[in-house]
Amino acid sequence: QVQLVESGGGSVQSGESLKVSCTASGLTWCMAWFRQSPGKEREWVAAITRFSTATLADSVEGRFIISRDNGKNTLYLQMHSLSPEDTATYSCVATRNWRLTLAQALREPHRFGYWGQGTQVTVSS
Repeated sequence: QVQLVESGGGSVQSGESLKVSCTASGLTWCMAWFRQSPGKEREWVAAITRFSTATLADSVEGRFIISRDNGKNTLYLQMHSLSPEDTATYSCVATRNWRLTLAQALREPHRFGYWGQGTQVTVSS
C-alpha cells in the first residue's frame, strides 16, 4: 500500500504561481496529477515516471512543470500564469507497476491504483 498526501494548495490571483506537492509513503513508478472542478470531468494534468520522463496536458503545456524527488518520494507541480480555469481540486496518483507506461496509465486512470485526497487550488480574477 502507498499513501499519498498532497499539500501546497491555496488561493491566488490570476497570473500568479503556486506549487503543490505530494509525498508518497513508499516507492512509486509513475505518478501524475489529476484535477477536477465542480460540474466538470476529471482530467489529467501532468505525469512523470520514476526516471523523470514527463508529459503535460495541452491545457497546461508551457505553464506547469511536473517534477519529482525520488529520495524524498515526493512529486511536485509548479504552476505559473494561473487563470480561473485552473481552479480545481488537484489530486496526486501513483502506481508501483513498472510495466505500465505513462500512456497506458493516462488512458486508464484506475490502473494507477493509489490516489491522494486532493488539495484545492483556487484562482480568482
